[in-house]
Amino acid sequence: MSNQSEPAEGVPDPGLGAIMSERRQLIGLAYRLLGSLADAEDVVQETYTRWYAMSPKQQEAIASPGGWLTKVAGRICLDLLGSARVRRENYVGQWIPEPLPHRTDWISGRTGGTTADPADRITLDESITMAFLVVLESMTPAERVALILHDVFRYSFAEVAEIVGRTPAACRQLASSARRRLRTSQAPPTSEARQAAIVRDFKQAWEAKDIDALIGLLDPDVTATGDGGGIVTAALRPVEGDEQVAEHIMDIAVRATGLTILERTVNGRPGLVALQDGVTVAVFAFEMAGDRIRRIWGVRNPEKLRPWATD
Repeated sequence: MSNQSEPAEGVPDPGLGAIMSERRQLIGLAYRLLGSLADAEDVVQETYTRWYAMSPKQQEAIASPGGWLTKVAGRICLDLLGSARVRRENYVGQWIPEPLPHRTDWISGRTGGTTADPADRITLDESITMAFLVVLESMTPAERVALILHDVFRYSFAEVAEIVGRTPAACRQLASSARRRLRTSQAPPTSEARQAAIVRDFKQAWEAKDIDALIGLLDPDVTATGDGGGIVTAALRPVEGDEQVAEHIMDIAVRATGLTILERTVNGRPGLVALQDGVTVAVFAFEMAGDRIRRIWGVRNPEKLRPWATD
């Protein structure tokens, strides 16, 4: 059965290109909010389903189709965030956002939008790092939506209010609270070149099974968190402390024979990918504190490694 909003057979839909051009932004929005590429794609599909469920007359009455799509996608994400929290509380082990490979040009933020204080802006690269996404997990759904829509995608607080269902002033407060969470969790900046060098040294020490070299690369208060999703073996709780984390890494090196470790960009930052017989079995993201590694996230859940299948 054809959808009533679709053009007649053989007649191109003049608005189709404009509508579908919003897909990249919608995926980027939903991924940042949900931390899952698969969920983001489902959100975008549902958003387009709702658009094409309307009659041509209803569609023509919408002054800004892109704004309408973003509003609908944001509301769907807001609803999903509530149920996602329940699912993640029942998750076997630690839940980590889905890691993204380097091919992430489709997740860029909104290029237009209202002018605002540059201090309120989060760089696009920063907004997809694993460290950033993990902090988002500590926020309320409303805080997360307000922060991402305003600071990353440059929507005004009036526009955000329509999605969140609160006043613009309340949304401004939500974004401010979210920024405070980010500031308290951020490590001192480390240049990307330095990060890459540290990750390379980590890889070499791991391959050489040099525990002293590993300890030298780790912050004394380092934390390593693994996500196996209950499908493969992963530590149920984060491992803390430089010696404990180094021993944990060595244990992986001893037990997982035949691993090939590759340097790759993970969520916009230097990271590592572990292959076994040509198949990606783990992806590692890092956060630095100066010249030491402060946090390590290792994702082994096969469902979250699908984007890496052809890496």
